[in-house]
Amino acid sequence: MEVKARAPGKIILSGEHAVVHGSTAVAASIDKYTYVSLRFSTPSDNDDTLKLQLKDMSLEFSWSVSRIKEALPESGSLRSSTPASCSMESARSIAALVEEQNIPEGKIGLASGVSAFLWLYSSIQGFKPATVVVTSELPLGSGLGSSAAFCVALVAALLAFTDSAGLDVNQQGWLLFGEKELELVNKWAFEGEKIIHGKPSGIDNTISTYGNMISFKSGNLTRMKSNVPLKMLITNTKVGRNTKALVAGVSERTLRHPDAMAFVFSAVDSISKELSTIIQSPAPDDLSVTEREEKIEELMEMNQGLLQSMGVSHAVIETVLRTTLKYRLSSKLTGAGGGGCVLTLLPTLLSGTVVDKVITELESSGFQCFIAGIGVKGVEICYGVSS
Repeated sequence: MEVKARAPGKIILSGEHAVVHGSTAVAASIDKYTYVSLRFSTPSDNDDTLKLQLKDMSLEFSWSVSRIKEALPESGSLRSSTPASCSMESARSIAALVEEQNIPEGKIGLASGVSAFLWLYSSIQGFKPATVVVTSELPLGSGLGSSAAFCVALVAALLAFTDSAGLDVNQQGWLLFGEKELELVNKWAFEGEKIIHGKPSGIDNTISTYGNMISFKSGNLTRMKSNVPLKMLITNTKVGRNTKALVAGVSERTLRHPDAMAFVFSAVDSISKELSTIIQSPAPDDLSVTEREEKIEELMEMNQGLLQSMGVSHAVIETVLRTTLKYRLSSKLTGAGGGGCVLTLLPTLLSGTVVDKVITELESSGFQCFIAGIGVKGVEICYGVSS
């Protein structure tokens, strides 16, 4: 039998950077997914290897399960119901396993993701031969939570074949885990994120696991249910950014101008709180939907102006802003800034012709565009699928 899991990416609707300084931020899932399929080898396959196939990159990695067992003997004693952190000793052993794969120089950034894969697989499933296939609709390194979606989908697929899943393997279609199982998925995925990022906030894996929206402040995450169906045009500028340098730059600016930046962060906090209220309030008719979309547009514009005052915008982001403003659409950067992706709210009553014109103009500037629904369900699994 095979299982397939899918986990959504994420956007930051408001509060990036300011959240580091105590402000509230709001994140949402998007209907662009990373898919992970898992099939265990059978005796008739006569195959004693663990394979990881990254279909989008035409890459395959494989290890004999005996080699993995030799490198990570303690993994066999772990329990899928008890998430465990990767020790320094295990990290060194995993690094050696990854190094044996001779990852192409241009793809060396994948090494941390492959390391997370080995730790999560061996910890949850032990030393069973299998083939794991990964595909994704999320661009890598663009601030849309691709690594978290990978970890969440992988963990969900691995747990689907354990007693921890609590799901009916004979049921058809996409299935949702219960609350207890989602908590387990989230904790394991966070361990994967730690291998990839070092000190992640936990926001990305949480939104990918549970879906919908969350607000977060000073380390506290609050899950929210959106009552406003939102659509965003997401523009990937394809310009890489150094998140650590951008965060450090905001902190340095705060040290130079503490009073002014305190007002900036306070304003962002107010924007995030108002946005949370709007998103969660009921929408009885089309007029109130339009009014709320207009309020959200204004909040996005204000948040973008404050992000510019923090010094985290970029020439390519400004190009996107100018282009969408020509069509009276509101946009803001999402995530670290300095490149990455830009969000543009697509109002319910906006004509498809206008959307097509905007996308055509943005793509003519070399950007990648796609439309995403906001606040979708979290991780789901499907039994009995082919990869």
